[in-house]
Amino acid sequence: MIKIIKKDGTLEEYNEQKIINAVNKSSQRVMANLTDKEYVKICDEVWGKIIEQDTDLIDICEMHNIVESVLDNLYPVVARSYRDYRNYKKDFVHMLDKVYQKSQSIRYIGDTSNANTDSALISTQRSLIYNELNSELYKKFFLNVEERQAAKDGYIYIHDRSARLDSINCCLFDISNVLNGGFEMGNVWYNEPKTLDVAFDVISDVAMSAASQQYGGFTLPRVDFVLAKYARMSYKQYFNEYIGIANIYTTDIYRSNADEYATNKVYRDMEQGFQSWEYRFNTVGSSRGDYPFIAISFGNDKSKFGMMATESILKVRMGGQGKSGYKKPVLFPKLTFLYDENLHGEGKQLEYLFDLAISCSSKSMYPDFLSLSGDGYIPSIYKKYGKVISLMGCRASLSPWFERGGMSPEDDSDVPVFEGRNNLGAISLHLPMIFAKAKHESRDFYEVLEYYLELIRQLHVKTRDFLGEKKASTNPLGFCQGGFLNGRLKPEDKIKPLLKPMTMSFGITALNELQYLYNKKTLVEDNSFALEVMQYINKRVEEFKNADQILYAIYGTPGESLAGLQVDQFRKVYGIIEGVSDRAYVSNSFHCGVWEEITPVQKQDAEKEFWDLFNGGKIQYCKYPISYNTLAQKTIVRRAMKIGLYEGLNLGLAYCEECGHEELDMDTCPKCESELVTKIDRMNGYLGYTKIHGKTRYNESKVAEISERVSM
Repeated sequence: MIKIIKKDGTLEEYNEQKIINAVNKSSQRVMANLTDKEYVKICDEVWGKIIEQDTDLIDICEMHNIVESVLDNLYPVVARSYRDYRNYKKDFVHMLDKVYQKSQSIRYIGDTSNANTDSALISTQRSLIYNELNSELYKKFFLNVEERQAAKDGYIYIHDRSARLDSINCCLFDISNVLNGGFEMGNVWYNEPKTLDVAFDVISDVAMSAASQQYGGFTLPRVDFVLAKYARMSYKQYFNEYIGIANIYTTDIYRSNADEYATNKVYRDMEQGFQSWEYRFNTVGSSRGDYPFIAISFGNDKSKFGMMATESILKVRMGGQGKSGYKKPVLFPKLTFLYDENLHGEGKQLEYLFDLAISCSSKSMYPDFLSLSGDGYIPSIYKKYGKVISLMGCRASLSPWFERGGMSPEDDSDVPVFEGRNNLGAISLHLPMIFAKAKHESRDFYEVLEYYLELIRQLHVKTRDFLGEKKASTNPLGFCQGGFLNGRLKPEDKIKPLLKPMTMSFGITALNELQYLYNKKTLVEDNSFALEVMQYINKRVEEFKNADQILYAIYGTPGESLAGLQVDQFRKVYGIIEGVSDRAYVSNSFHCGVWEEITPVQKQDAEKEFWDLFNGGKIQYCKYPISYNTLAQKTIVRRAMKIGLYEGLNLGLAYCEECGHEELDMDTCPKCESELVTKIDRMNGYLGYTKIHGKTRYNESKVAEISERVSM
């Protein structure tokens, strides 16, 4: 009796029917219809070769070899199909083994690819393991050979491979449209809130639910305007409550008292509401296994309750969270202050809010400041149309989409819309590797660059077509309840009609290293070649955009783990080159090297030259060695606002968990000598924990970069 040794080591009796089934599948794939007699012939020859083995135990791999050799002699076309399928299964086993190895690492060692995910948590571990599997499936089944090779070698980097075929990327969620008149969530109808405290609760429920159905940043734009509506409702209720208790309606003094009572109650609700957001967004993990990257923008609502909202946001954030004596700022939601010179300039109506924002930023590194009235793309839209382009997550921004004309205005009265729109993912170019490849192969750089630009373009087209077949039920709050532009589809409808206003990004990393590879000069010393390259890329992407009718954008990539990965990829092919791959990381997007001995003004000027070449997303930030010099910070931020930047402060905050001492950049507490220190640094455009209770969540390359920071 012949027995087969299976892959798992178990034994199974030899069964000719299994050979027939496998050969039948192989023949069907090549449209070859074998007869019963032909199958008999195959089985007879296979049996003959088995007998020649002179053993009663045959390994399954040897069994496959026997079948292949018989098919090679009798039916070569079927043999090739059989071999391809067998190789496919081997690849699949190899892929699953890779996922298994990574899963073991995640479970017992942890993961530092994203500083804002806690890989010690079971829910996060599950998500990370799923992401590994999804990423491998994406590479195996969605990418063609050229795309797979380019990504493997490192000439391009496909962001969020684990999620990009599931859903959308970061968004400006239209929370007002969802709340207005009520909505459905989880098959339960929610009435529109009638008070401010309920609005805070409902908005946080919506944010957590909707953010779980996408990847990337989830932004609630202009929350001061959103919350002012519900604050007015609460104010009216509190006012009438006071009048009812006092039972006097006629005298002005009682109406004044009622106004004071109602205003104070609303202010209390506002502060408690933002505090509840900070607790929830930093402690309650989403179903995707992390704390969603939630951001809010605010600052230019001139109404009584709009100003109150801005003031409350800032005061709650700078107050920190934690027990008395141990309070420290949280990471989420990210705060963006919308700066208008006509509102927040010196002597203007809302200057006090800008001053408060500076004070808040000096204590918590948020908010970042977005210029609406300086120079450049975002201010030009605001000044012409009065429309705010809030930034998504760390830095992404949207291209214009007009209400009637789409990519271009239909007429002079057509206006752009930004809220309710989102991204569909980013793919980054590794420009130093592309330049090195061209030089190594004695080819024109732009010829090689063109190949990878076209590769990314086709991947974007393929991705958009794939996602267009998804159903609205995959993200009901966005596609069915109005969170996204025109998002009033039925659950079974395909989302393809809603994809046109969505942006797809060409990311850029390591521009500083590209310039150095070109002529051994950094961006601070000479930026001419880097500017030339970016002008070329902008021209080509604009041509792609018009040809494909897809809102392509150019994005300053905030590499986290990517900053170290790209060094490894470069070294593997081209070795260690001074100024290019001799550090543990590459520079992010168009930023100057963090080690450069330059002032904040010099850094602003150097990076401003690239500003209008990265309209799909960018940020400028400077490092400050002290936190108490708010006048210097205010001066630098005002300068950034006048020239149209999106500006952030970097301080390197540190807190001792033993005694509560606060200090910049400490690793050991100078008061109690404890190493249980929690540190908050600017990861890229966003904040992250360098250390929590003395342990880091950052990867090695990012730790190395932080240790060398001078200007960033």
